[in-house]
Amino acid sequence: MKDLVIMKNKQAVTSSLRVADTFGKQHKDVLEAINTKISTAENSALLENMFVEGQYTASNGKSNPMYYMNRDGFAFIVMGFTGHKADNFKLQYIKAFNEMEDQVKFQVPSTLPEALRLAADQAEKISVLQPKADYTDSMLANKGLETISMIAKNYGYSTREFNKLLHGLGIQYKQGKTWLLYAKYQDEGYTHVEPYEYTNSDGIKQVRNTMKWTQVGQKFLYDFLKSKGIMPLVEQPA
Repeated sequence: MKDLVIMKNKQAVTSSLRVADTFGKQHKDVLEAINTKISTAENSALLENMFVEGQYTASNGKSNPMYYMNRDGFAFIVMGFTGHKADNFKLQYIKAFNEMEDQVKFQVPSTLPEALRLAADQAEKISVLQPKADYTDSMLANKGLETISMIAKNYGYSTREFNKLLHGLGIQYKQGKTWLLYAKYQDEGYTHVEPYEYTNSDGIKQVRNTMKWTQVGQKFLYDFLKSKGIMPLVEQPA
């Protein structure tokens, strides 16, 4: 069962000969099935990229027709092959296609145009991922405590809106004028409560507790909010 899938023109493919041999079919029957599919007017446009004609030399020295097919072509042809044995062969093919396509991903470009195309693709991927890197890197670089107002700003919320959001998501509740984490999050090291000195409207200095978020807590918030589809401004689509 070796070489179920080969590399041809930088694409993972198998052949009608290999399919016939693996599934115990007559090669002529596999050819007929392919020809029938691609000769149908309504299917020809969709199937033309799945199959490529080829030739092989038979034991009598005669050159005979065959087809190469990609993953989609293979799936299209063998979907009608039934039975436990056929299913096992299909799974082996899927594994072979996956392994070969993984190899393609890591091929080194052999020409300058290929290298330039690869570089352009990588630059595009980096530009898409950069905002996330910028946000998470800056977050993880900050070893100190962060106020909720600054975190809220990163998400495009006012402090009041963001506190209400976290309350609605079951993360925190308000006790007096101080926000505190619900019990399930209290002992995870996400926050630190410390006294905050301020001057009231009468000019009198007062002290109240305020909750700040640790680095671990900020990472928790990022992952939790991301799971709800809420992203920092730098990661939101333009």
